[in-house]
Amino acid sequence: MKKTLIFSTLFFIGGALFGYYVIFPVGFKFFVSALSGTEIRFLPQMKDYLGFISKMLLTFGFVFEMPLVLVLLAKIGLVRHEMLTRARRYVLVLMFLIAGILTPGPDVLSQFLLAVPLLILYELSVLGVRVMERPHPPRKSG
Repeated sequence: MKKTLIFSTLFFIGGALFGYYVIFPVGFKFFVSALSGTEIRFLPQMKDYLGFISKMLLTFGFVFEMPLVLVLLAKIGLVRHEMLTRARRYVLVLMFLIAGILTPGPDVLSQFLLAVPLLILYELSVLGVRVMERPHPPRKSG
C-alpha cells in the first residue's frame, strides 16, 4: 500500500510537471501565434488562465497514472502482459487519439509531445505487468 501511494504520487506529479513545462508552452505559443497578424489582441483573464492550467495539470497527472493502474489490474488478474503486447497496434492509435483530444491546440506538435510519452508509459506498464506476473521465490521467515 505504501509503495502504491508513493508511485501514484510520483506519477501524478510527473504528469502535471510534464503538462506544465512541455505541453503548455507549445499550446500557449500556438494560441498566441494564431492571433498574430490579426486585429485581435490576446488578453486572457486570470480566472480563465488558472482554470485552464488547473484542468490541464489534473488531466496530465491522471493520465500519467496509467502504468500504476495497469499493474494493479494485473495484480488482481484482469490483464496479462500478453494481452497488452497484442494490443500495441490499437494502443498506438488510441494514444494519438487521446493526445489529440487532451492537447490544448490543434497543432500536431503538441499532440505528438503527449502521444510519445503516453506510449512510453504504456511500454513501462507492459514491463511492470510482466514483472508482476513473474513468480517470486517464497520468503523465509525467521
